[in-house]
Amino acid sequence: MTQHPLNLLMVSSEAVPYAKTGGLADVAGALPLELAKLGHDVILLLPRYRCLSESGRSFRSVCRLQVATPQGLVDTLIEEDVIPVGESGRQARVWTIRNEAFFERPGLYQDQGVDYPDNLDRFSFFCRAAIEVIAYLRTACRWNTHLLHLHDWQTALCAVYLNTVDRDRPDVQGVRTVLTLHNVGYQGLFPGKQFENTGLPPSLFTPAGLEYYGSVNLLKGGIVFADYVTTVSPTYAREILTPEFGFGLEGVLRNRTDQPMGILNGIDIDRWNPETDPYLPANYSATDRSGKQVCKQALQREFQLPETKVPLLGVIARLTSQKGLDLVATIIPQLMAVDLQLVILGTGEPELEAKLKALQARYPHRMGLRIGFDEGLAHRIEGGADVFVMPSRYEPCGLSQLYSLRYGTVPVVRKTGGLADTVVPLTAWARQAGRATGFHVEEDRADALLTVLRRAGAVYQDRSMWDQLVEAGMTTDVSWARSANAYDRLFVSLVRRGKPHVV
Repeated sequence: MTQHPLNLLMVSSEAVPYAKTGGLADVAGALPLELAKLGHDVILLLPRYRCLSESGRSFRSVCRLQVATPQGLVDTLIEEDVIPVGESGRQARVWTIRNEAFFERPGLYQDQGVDYPDNLDRFSFFCRAAIEVIAYLRTACRWNTHLLHLHDWQTALCAVYLNTVDRDRPDVQGVRTVLTLHNVGYQGLFPGKQFENTGLPPSLFTPAGLEYYGSVNLLKGGIVFADYVTTVSPTYAREILTPEFGFGLEGVLRNRTDQPMGILNGIDIDRWNPETDPYLPANYSATDRSGKQVCKQALQREFQLPETKVPLLGVIARLTSQKGLDLVATIIPQLMAVDLQLVILGTGEPELEAKLKALQARYPHRMGLRIGFDEGLAHRIEGGADVFVMPSRYEPCGLSQLYSLRYGTVPVVRKTGGLADTVVPLTAWARQAGRATGFHVEEDRADALLTVLRRAGAVYQDRSMWDQLVEAGMTTDVSWARSANAYDRLFVSLVRRGKPHVV
C-alpha cells in the first residue's frame, strides 16, 4: 500500500476489455487496477467507441459537459463503468467521452487500413473533454486530480492545453502531467494547415512548440509540455535519444532537462497463467511441467505436424519487417535443414504473407502457418512451443516475451528495447548464477538470427541446461505489481515534492 494515496486520472485512447488495437490497450487496462490496489483513487478516461457496446461491460450516465471546440460548444455525455479491484472492496472507475460524430465508427483510428481524415479533430476533442472532466471532478465532486497520466499521441494535447490556454483556469490548476511513450514511431502527424483545429493559438505552431517540418506533431507537443516523460523500458528510454530510434524526436527528448524514464510493462498474470489457462489442453506449473509436453503434442496436431520431440519454434507477431519477420522468412530454408519445427500465427504485409504461405507449402511437415489472429491459438502456441522467436528491429517493451517466460517457452529475442531488459541471455555468468532465461540476437541480420536459433537448438539437447532456462523464466516476476510500484514512487514524488524520485 502506498503511503500517499493520490487521485489519478489516466487518459488513454484504448484499454482492454473495452477497445484494443495493440499493446497500449493491455497497459491501460491493467495499470489502473494495480494502482488502485496500492490505494490510489483511479479514473480511466476513454473515448466511447462503438466497440465498447460489445465489451460486455455496462455504463451509467454521470453528467453532461460542454466542451469547447473551434466550431463552438459541444454537449457531451460522460458515462461510467466500475471495476472491483482485488478482495479489499476497492474499485477503479472507467469514464467514457460520448460523441457519436467522432467515435461511433467501425474502427478506433482507421477503417480498412486507412486513417480517418478527421483524427486531429477527434483527439483534440477528446483531450479538450479530458480537461473539462478535471474541472467537473473538482467543482462538482470535490475530487482534485493530483496527476494526469497520458499515453501516446492521442492524449498528448492534454498536457499542452493544461500548460498553455488553460493555465490560468482555477478549476484545473495544480494538476501534474506524466506522458508515457509506448512507441515513438507513432507521433500524430497532421498537415500544418489543420493546426487551427486544435484550438491552440498560432504562437504555439513553432519549432519550440508543435510545429514539425511544417506539420503538426501532437506527440512532440506532449513531450515539450508534460511535466515528466516516461517510456516502457530502460533500454528504449536510451534508444529514443538516438536518430535510429527517435524518429526525428530525439533532439526534442534530449532537450528536456530530465531524460525519459523507462518503466517496464507487466502482464496480466491471471489471464496468462499456465496453471489455470482455459485455452490450454493441459495445465502445468514451474514445479510440474508435465502438462507442457501434452500442450506441445496438441499444438503439433493442430498444425498437422509430426508428434516428434524435436524443438518446436513459435512465432506470434504482426507479419512486418519492423517485427523482423522478413528475417525469419529468409532463413526458413536453412532452418528446415535442421531437425526442428516452426509454427507462425499473424497477419500483416501481403508480400510477407504470400512468401510464408509458399514456404509452408514447400515444408508442410515441418512448418505450420495461420494467417490472422486467434486469441486461443496464441495461448496454445505459448504453451506448446519450446522456443519463442521475436527478432524485432525495435521493440519499446514487448509483451509476448513476457508471456513466453511465464509459460516456460524460452525466448530468442533481438537485443533491443524491452526485449534486452526482460530476457537474460545465456552466458557463462548468467548460467552459473541461475539467471539465464533465453537468448539475444545482437545484430539485425538474418544470418545472426540463424546462428542463435541453431545455438538454441543445440542447448535444447542438454536437458539439464534447458530445464534451468525454463525454470528461471517461469519464476521471473513479470506481473504488473512490480511496474505499478515504480509508477507509484514516480507519481508520489512528482505530486508531493515537485520532482521525480529515481525509480
